[in-house]
Amino acid sequence: MGDERPDARPDVLLTGLLFYDLVLTGLGKPPTPGEEIWTDGMGTSPGGIANLAVATARYGLKTSLATVFGDDYYGAHCREVLAEQEHIDLSLSRTADGWHTPVTVSIAYGHDRALVTHGQEPPYSQDALMGDPPAARTALVHIEAEPREWLAKAAANGTKIFADVGWDPTQQWSSDLLDQLALCHAFVPNDTEAMAYTRTDTAADALGKLSELVPVAVVTRGGDGAIAVDQTTGEYADVPALATEVLDATGAGDVFGASFVAASLEGWPLEERLRFAVLAAGLSVQRHGGALAAPGWYGVHQWWQSVRNTGTSENTELRRAYGFLADRLPADPGPPVPHAPVTPPAPHGIPDLP
Repeated sequence: MGDERPDARPDVLLTGLLFYDLVLTGLGKPPTPGEEIWTDGMGTSPGGIANLAVATARYGLKTSLATVFGDDYYGAHCREVLAEQEHIDLSLSRTADGWHTPVTVSIAYGHDRALVTHGQEPPYSQDALMGDPPAARTALVHIEAEPREWLAKAAANGTKIFADVGWDPTQQWSSDLLDQLALCHAFVPNDTEAMAYTRTDTAADALGKLSELVPVAVVTRGGDGAIAVDQTTGEYADVPALATEVLDATGAGDVFGASFVAASLEGWPLEERLRFAVLAAGLSVQRHGGALAAPGWYGVHQWWQSVRNTGTSENTELRRAYGFLADRLPADPGPPVPHAPVTPPAPHGIPDLP
């Protein structure tokens, strides 16, 4: 008999900066100096790297997160949410004495948002947190101009690296950054980033360039969906976005990436992986942003049941496009997932005022 022991490795390994997010929604227009606007929506949630961690954990994936928490109320609250509510392994994380958790205020309007952040560089680097990283099935990584030492170590121990990249504030878009793709299994930039780094004029041309550098290349296109090439299977896919009302787009890209990883770990065909990621990202923008907008299996299951049981022409098309979910969704999608509260609960041990 073969070795039938369960795989003890984490499904997903993550590291990055954590924020405490306060998201304001319902603005008809952005604020201007000297003006006060009352909004009809607000949510609070862990953010930053927590967006990816919660999104993967809500698919039942064993998620290991290396981050830094401040020794303040925001840090304690985020730690409690991630460890106790979302069941994320924080054994690689640290609490830093005398350092406060970064705070981001997100002002969402239309299909975009403005962000204001207060914070300082954490006292522990990613490499210090990771050390010799544990072997994991996958790692979700945000690559930057300066390569992280732990990334090469993780790739060497068999961890499949799924990478994204962010906006370059210098707008130099150095192609040297793409050298790091040699360590990666998949790369998932948006179209603006992909075209800038590859010096191309269309998302399709950027995808062609990237597919020469990494086995699985994905380019997200916002309201136009996503395109991808998997060189390991010879597959190409082009899928549209989900038509949906956008409450807050914060973290939608992270939900896309986490969902693509979850579907990849299940070995789904490329078009199914891409459709699933587009769907999950579309569901996330209907909730207040940050980590707690991630739908998980429960949210996807609820959407699929609604589509199956409502006989509109639009749903007929969706049933055709997403019919694979009938065989892919777990029999038990789990309990409803908690979403972002307007304000966090009082810390334990502080009595209510009379």
